[in-house]
Amino acid sequence: MSTNLSTSASTSTSPDSAVPASVPFADLSLPRPLVRALEADGMTDAFAIQAATLPDALAGHDVLGRAQTGSGKTLAFGLALLARLEGGKARPKQPRALVLVPTRELAMQVAEVLIPLAKSLGLWCRTAVGGMAFNRQADALSRGVDLLIATPGRLSDHVRQGTCALDEIGYVALDEADQMADMGFLPQVREILDLTPGDGQRLLFSATLDGDVSKLVQRYLHNPVTHSVAPVTASVTNMDHFLLQLAQPDKMPVITEIGAREGRTIMFVRTKHHVDRLTTKLRSQGVAAGALHGGKTQGQRNRVLADFKDDRATVLVATDVAARGIHVDDVSLVLHVDPPADQKDYLHRAGRTARAGASGTVVTLITRDQRRQTLRLTDKAGVKPKSLLVTPGDAELARITGARTPSGVALVDKQPQQEQRRSGQAPRGGGGRGGGRNGGGRPGDRGGQDRGGQGRGGGQGRGGGQGRGGGQGGRGGPNQRKPRRRVDA
Repeated sequence: MSTNLSTSASTSTSPDSAVPASVPFADLSLPRPLVRALEADGMTDAFAIQAATLPDALAGHDVLGRAQTGSGKTLAFGLALLARLEGGKARPKQPRALVLVPTRELAMQVAEVLIPLAKSLGLWCRTAVGGMAFNRQADALSRGVDLLIATPGRLSDHVRQGTCALDEIGYVALDEADQMADMGFLPQVREILDLTPGDGQRLLFSATLDGDVSKLVQRYLHNPVTHSVAPVTASVTNMDHFLLQLAQPDKMPVITEIGAREGRTIMFVRTKHHVDRLTTKLRSQGVAAGALHGGKTQGQRNRVLADFKDDRATVLVATDVAARGIHVDDVSLVLHVDPPADQKDYLHRAGRTARAGASGTVVTLITRDQRRQTLRLTDKAGVKPKSLLVTPGDAELARITGARTPSGVALVDKQPQQEQRRSGQAPRGGGGRGGGRNGGGRPGDRGGQDRGGQGRGGGQGRGGGQGRGGGQGGRGGPNQRKPRRRVDA
């Protein structure tokens, strides 16, 4: 049975500057091809941050924009940059405009929005992020890129390697500047900005504008026009916030029941190990969960997000590194499995729901000893959550979160073939490298040339399966050796 611990409910917010009424994109002096591309995608009216900042950005002013995550900042700076780039042509290795973002996921999602719009103007928009093929990015840069979307680390690599120069960048947008500060990227950001022309236009967008972000503004933006559509410590009005207090032994059953709810859920925990462990436990109970954290390869991260977007997974378990990089529509519940470290993390986690005018619920699970500290944190975030005591199977838990009993039927993970090779498991048909000094090869590799040995289609291997072309393969499995014996090819 649940017990009501407080009477205060969800927060309200009031903007600290006037927000324009809904404005059609067609009235914002955007190039007609951009307006048509937006209309073809069902977008006719600008969100508040877009309507506020676009006129000044299109007029060439430096702009400082503050708004909650999910408020439409990508189009606010993206449309301005594309409009300013119209009619020009990039030279090899010389991008004309730059968008800096803190994470790979955010870069990919910004690119997903802007690439189709860039094509409508005949512009080239590409990404440069870690975890992806460096040479492929260098090749794209060598052909000319009008708008480059990059993370600070990978862009710095390209500059050092001579595959990208920044002295023709006339327009720079910094997205989620506060997260770049929190993640320690500001030294790299400053180095990058110092390499761009000092008289270029700068657009900075962030949910908060304090601390190191303020220093960045003072150093690099010239008389910026400031637009703010939400106060720093506010949560959006269409979020409901709850603190659910429970006993430690009840925590995993409650998490599992919440995971079995209908609709998309994002669960946040603090460590990569906890992400993997919780995901495994949820899947063992029949909850279609996927794990997302910085220890995953980019291919794995893309696949997990694709499963979540396409409803093959209804639960995404993530660390804070993903809190600002995830933009998935219709996330109806954010669950803080581990309470966030501070109010900024609370707001950015919470910002994964109630995006673009939708409604959502934010739930924090706490034990009794975490209550006082968590209430201080939510107070700093401008949130007054409703608090209750809950237990597994509680009717109030079901009412708030949609929790229900999971099926209990474990879900089997299907490992893609390329991950099997990476982990040393041979794909169907065996498959060691057919060459090598002794004809042997790495477990799970295709037949191929090795030093002093026979390549595809021949050579003796130490046990294992058949290589391509009939050659004897590698060891046949991790850490397994078999006596050498001659086998007819």
